[in-house]
Formats: sequence, structure tokens, C-alpha cells
Amino acid sequence: MASLVHHDRVTYAVTVDVELPEGGPELDALQREGVVFLLRKGLDSIAAIEGPDGMEVDLVDDVITVHPQGARLKLYVDAPALEFAEDAAREVVAELLERSEPLAAWEITRCGVELAPEVLQESLDAADGPDAPPADPAERARRHAAGRPSGDTGRRDDTDVADMRRKLRCLAPSLQAFPLTSFGHSDDEEKRIVSREAAEIAAGAVVYAIDLLVDELFTDLAGLEEEGPTVADTDAPFMILDELPRQFAQQYSVLFARRLTVTAVALTGRLTQPHFGRLSCVAEELLLKFLVGQAEATADLYELLSEEVETALQVFADGVGEDLDHEWLYAPAANGAGKGLVQDWFIPFGDEGHVHPYAAHDDSGDGGDDDGDDGDGGQGAGGSGGVDQGRPG
Repeated sequence: MASLVHHDRVTYAVTVDVELPEGGPELDALQREGVVFLLRKGLDSIAAIEGPDGMEVDLVDDVITVHPQGARLKLYVDAPALEFAEDAAREVVAELLERSEPLAAWEITRCGVELAPEVLQESLDAADGPDAPPADPAERARRHAAGRPSGDTGRRDDTDVADMRRKLRCLAPSLQAFPLTSFGHSDDEEKRIVSREAAEIAAGAVVYAIDLLVDELFTDLAGLEEEGPTVADTDAPFMILDELPRQFAQQYSVLFARRLTVTAVALTGRLTQPHFGRLSCVAEELLLKFLVGQAEATADLYELLSEEVETALQVFADGVGEDLDHEWLYAPAANGAGKGLVQDWFIPFGDEGHVHPYAAHDDSGDGGDDDGDDGDGGQGAGGSGGVDQGRPG
């Protein structure tokens, strides 16, 4: 989205990239979550920005994404002109960085509105219609992850499909722990289940889905911190938490969401290392299920989900998930509440199973009493990119 008209003013989506000082070490998982907290705290204190000549510019929404080298902020700014929106966004981010000592040396490397003419016209035409972007940040995140507005049933441009095909095939080698044989391809025709291309598309889709999975977990975490204390206590939509067995919803607290996010980081990190081992706990089994589902959705979205690609993803899932310890969790409960504690989902399988220490430690707060405060060791969560959805519509 580039802009939306609101009478005599326009809501501009201004993208601001900020990066670590040159030569600085990359942010680890916990540091990224800390950056999200600092940026969120700063933006939440701002209602309006003073633009050029004293003109007031309103900050109506924002999205924060943090990655190892820095952060990207998308600020939705009500302003009478594009230049005012960009100037105000740059000013507010610069001031925010200056006020926060840990971020004081960070640099703004980009600040602008992406104005593709066809996108601008589409946004203007849809501003008051059924295709207008939703006010709910979570729904906007869903549409952003899908890459197109909901309800779009048209075919993708052939160029887009070809570009994604190449991209996924190029990503396939990043899945170092799993060669193409793990997706059903073999040079031996008698052992071959799928073609090389299908296996590469499937493997690349898994790699592509890693960012989507972790980003959605961060979005869920931010939403639960605002709407909680548990999933059962709110009607707010969640991307991953809503896919978990509903009978345990009272136990899906902020602490649980942090543990699940850290576990996702550990799991997906191992996927891209030469030696994966095996799934370490029930939580990893659930996360693998979501990851493969996201990979399948990505391939389908770009019209690449052929029967061969679908088979390749199934071969991969069956090979990595050797058993179905998590399937019983979805069985209907007699009284509506699941038996057991979700903290047990992080107990390692045997002596060889390794679970991240943050997720593995025993804490009675997983029963739904965690209110999101730092009661168990800090703002601990991380990923390939932290995402914070901003102000509710």
C-alpha cells in the first residue's frame, strides 16, 4: 500500500530502515526482542508529529520488524502531502533513536514512500470500497504474508510465477541438513519419487517459510502482550496460536508464546545447519507442522504446488517427523480443557534431544497466570526477524 485518501489528507505508508553502526556485531534473538520493546515504547508515546511550518502530522499506525542487522519501521502517517509524511517520519525515528541510548549510534539508511503508479491508483480507487486495507493490524499482516489482498482469485502474472520458481530453487541449498533425497529426489530412477525441480521448489519453499513462521510468531506475541493474558481471554485473532489445539488456550500465555518463538528460532536454525539431528520435543513437532503448511501455502500462492511438489513436502515432513506425538493434542477433550500442561511440550525427547534453555526451564507461570511482565527472566524471544504490529486500527 502506498497511500489512502482521507478527505484533504492522505495516509502514507512510510518505510524507514535503520541499521547498526558499521562493523557492529549482529543482534542475537534476545537483543532483537529488546529492540522491538524500545521502538514500541517510543512509538507508543507519540500521537502526532509536528511537520514543516508547524503543521501537525498524525501517526495512525505502525509495524516494526527487527532483523540481525537492524530494523524496518513502516509508519502510517496522515499528512497533506507526501513530502510532509516523509519528513515527519524521518524526524520522529531520528528523535526516537537519539532518546534511546542503546540505539543512539544506529543510522537511518532509507526513508520513503514506495509509489508505484498502478498501486497508488488501486489504493485510491479502493479507499472507501471493499478492497480497502483492513484496520486490524493482524489482518493486514495476514494479507502481507500472503502477498496479495484476500479475495483475489485471479491468476498470477507468468513473470511473478517464474521469478518465484527461480527464487525457491535458489533457496533450496540453504536447507543444508536436508539434501534433495529428503524430498524424494534421487539420481537413481528406480528410487526417484519426484523430479529435481519439484524437490528444489519444495525445499526452497521450506526455507522461504522460515521467515514467515517466525514473523507470525512475533506478531502473535506482540498481540498477546496487548490483548492477553491468555489466548482464551481474548477474541483477538492470532496467526500461529490460533492453529494450536484450542483445548489448551487457557495455558497459551505470553510466557508460552515467548518459549514457542524461541523454540521456532532454534528449530529453523538447525534446519539450515549441516547436522539437524531429530525433532527435540512436542513443541518442535507442532512447529514443523506449521512450517510445512506455510511452505505449501507459499507454493500454492505462486501456482507452484503441483502434485510432485506436494508429494515432496510430504516426504520431507514424514522423514523429519518420525512419529506423531503431537497429534493426540488435537483430540476433542471431554470437558473442553486439555489434559496436561503446555510446559511439558518443551521437555526434550530422551537424552539426545536439545531444547533451548529459555524454553526448557520449568516454571509454573505457563498455567495462564503470566501477564506479560518480565517475571521469568526478561523479554526473551527471538527469530530471523522480530515483528511488532503497532496501534490497533
